Amino acid sequence: MTLQQLNEVIAIAESGSFNRAAERLFISQPSITSAVKELEKELGIILFNRSGKGATLTAEGMKFLPYARSVIMQYQSLLDAYGKSGIRKQRFAVSTQHYSFAVKAFSILTSTCDVAEYEFAIRETRTQQVIDDVAAERSEIGILYLSDFNRKVLTKILNENDLRFHHLINCRAYVYLWRGHPLAERASISFDDLAPYPCLSFEQGENSNFYLAEEILSTNEYPRTIKCCDRATILNLMVGALGYTLCSGIICEELNGDDYIAIPYEADEDNPNSTMEIGYLTRRNTLLSSMGERYIQELKCYLQTEAKTEAHSDQ
Repeated sequence: MTLQQLNEVIAIAESGSFNRAAERLFISQPSITSAVKELEKELGIILFNRSGKGATLTAEGMKFLPYARSVIMQYQSLLDAYGKSGIRKQRFAVSTQHYSFAVKAFSILTSTCDVAEYEFAIRETRTQQVIDDVAAERSEIGILYLSDFNRKVLTKILNENDLRFHHLINCRAYVYLWRGHPLAERASISFDDLAPYPCLSFEQGENSNFYLAEEILSTNEYPRTIKCCDRATILNLMVGALGYTLCSGIICEELNGDDYIAIPYEADEDNPNSTMEIGYLTRRNTLLSSMGERYIQELKCYLQTEAKTEAHSDQ
C-alpha cells in the first residue's frame, strides 16, 4: 500500500470516475485502474463498483475511505512540520450547517490569533458533508442539530462514523423572513399563514432525505418550495420572492444584516412545533485541541448571550 494509491482512491471517490480521477492526478487511466486493482488484491476487498456510468464506493470502500484520508492528512502534517521550510503552520477547521452564529464565533476566534501561525478553515456545507469532514479529520469540529424526527437516524450515522454529539443549546422553531415581508409585523406565524409564500431550504444533494434537512419541520407539506445552496441566495430570495425559512431564531445581524427578522412559529394540531438541539461533533475518544476548546468557548458565550437577549425580549 502506497500514499499514491491512497490518493488515487480518494480522487476516484470524490470524482466518481476513474477517468476524471486520472485527469485530476495527471496520470493515465490504465495506470490508476491497475494501481487500484493491486491495492484491492492486497487488502482482499473490492473498493469500487465499476459501471459505464462511473465508479461508486462499495460498503468496504466506504469504511476504507476515512482511513485513507486520515493517513494522507497525517502525512501532510508531517510535511508541514518537517518539510523543506521547517516551519509548521497549525491547522484548525470547522464544518457546519448554515448557521451565522457558528461563523460569528469563528470570526471572533480568528481575530484573536496570529494568522501567521495558523491555517484556518470554516465550511458551511451540507449535513452529510459536516459528518464526513469530521470523520475524515478534514475538520476538528462539526456543527448540526438533532430533533425528535432525525435523532435516531443521525445518531446511528454518527455512531457508524465513530463520532460524538455534544449539546450546546435547545431552540424552538422560528420563521425567518425579510422585514418588508407582509407577515413581518406578526407576533407569531402559523403554517397556514405561510401557505402563499415559498419555503426556502438548503439543498442536501441527490442522495439526501428528510433526516438530513437543515430546516426544522422538514416533513411538513409545503405548497411552494425553493432549494438553495448558500445563505446569501436564501437572503436574496427572501426579498425577491418573499420567501421564508424555518430556523433556530439565533441570527447574527452583524453578518446577515438587519433587514431580516425571526418570528416565533405558531404551532397547531396538524403542524406542531419541535425542539432543535444544536450541538457539535467530535471524533470519539479524541480530545479537542487548544484552538478547538477556544472555539467552543466562543460559541457557548455567543449562544448564551443570544439566549438571554431572547428571554428578555419575551418578558
